[in-house]
Amino acid sequence: MSTDSDAAVSNISLESITEGKNARGIPHAKFVEDIESFANSFNPPASPELLIGAYSDLFSKFKAYEQQLSQKRANYEEKLPEIEKSIKLVRHLKNKKDEGESIVTRYNLADTIYAKAEVDCSQGIVNLWLGANVMLEYTYDEALELLTSKESLAKKEFAEVTEDLTFTRNQIITSEVNISRIYNWDVRRKRSNAASN
Repeated sequence: MSTDSDAAVSNISLESITEGKNARGIPHAKFVEDIESFANSFNPPASPELLIGAYSDLFSKFKAYEQQLSQKRANYEEKLPEIEKSIKLVRHLKNKKDEGESIVTRYNLADTIYAKAEVDCSQGIVNLWLGANVMLEYTYDEALELLTSKESLAKKEFAEVTEDLTFTRNQIITSEVNISRIYNWDVRRKRSNAASN
């Protein structure tokens, strides 16, 4: 058996409490100026509990987005310096090759054990660790091209993630404010109904 509140539940969709999306599809929470008009815009009018429930669901989604975006941002904050360090190293190797010199370096064998090695730069070849147990051999120029393209892509994605994180945090605030305003509206409405009776 269907009740009026069941019908109202079906009318409160994501689209009715959001206003479009950002460039990457994150919904923009609608700020409710006039709560009574907003509640009455549904057929039948939405109860405060339904409105609070809808905005609470939206709030939960935004919190999940925030967590995912924060993790992505942390990954980029870790990844970008490594790419920059690799570019710097390949440029250094290329300069030493052009000068006809070799490099003496220390490398880590274990946690506290290092070994000394002489690197022959005349070959003009470097092995890049691509991840997923894959390492490929590149010339210095190919390695620089690959690394700089990865760096520019990572910087672009980092900027997008940072922008999305800021946007999502603003939507969290809007959702929280709407929940509080709807709750307060309901309390005022109940008090005025009680006072008039």
